[in-house]
Amino acid sequence: MKKIVWTLNVDDYAPNITAITYPLIRYYANKIDAEFRIISERKFPSWPVTYEKLQIYELAQEAGADWNIYLDSDAIIHPETPDWTEIINKDTVFHHGYDVGLIRWKYDKYFRRDNRHIGSCNWCTIASDWCIDLWKPIDDMTLEETLTRIRPTVIESNGIIVPEHLIDDYALSRNIAKFGLKVGMLMAIIKDRMPFLKAYWHAYNVPEDKKVIQMIEVIKEWDLFKYYD
Repeated sequence: MKKIVWTLNVDDYAPNITAITYPLIRYYANKIDAEFRIISERKFPSWPVTYEKLQIYELAQEAGADWNIYLDSDAIIHPETPDWTEIINKDTVFHHGYDVGLIRWKYDKYFRRDNRHIGSCNWCTIASDWCIDLWKPIDDMTLEETLTRIRPTVIESNGIIVPEHLIDDYALSRNIAKFGLKVGMLMAIIKDRMPFLKAYWHAYNVPEDKKVIQMIEVIKEWDLFKYYD
């Protein structure tokens, strides 16, 4: 069974952050017998950089991946995090957690028909080859039309999070609705079966300099210095 752990890093994103996150992501990929692949080249240069995550749609199929695990480059994964592919079903897409789509997106017929109000949080996403449509690029709207459908929340309106930043979350949310994909939350599994597990840390709405300070504190708290050379 082929598994790939993906991340996005275009133009050498935040080396001070990836110096913290990549050793742990690589450790995890090796632990679960997965490849670790970094998407570093742009395929959709006229779209926001976060949209490049949707390259997974073609890259995963070309690679023959049975499972795709996506983690943002600024996400910390604890070494004890299990191989979720041994627990979850291939017919279901999993995020660490998801938001209420109704407060984030301007709805169209797919969201209304689906009526589950899923707001994808694509910083941590798992999908099998059965559900690869999760990452299918938008093919029926322009960038300008797409951006008008994205509405950052009040707490995100601090200059860091703009509609462009959330375009991959929107695309995945719409694909979930469009293709009727089943959705689950890793945090629900953790709460139910392994409440002691720390698993992940991610703060998306924090300036880079403050984020690095917070990440170092997490590494200290979790006692993970031994995983660095």
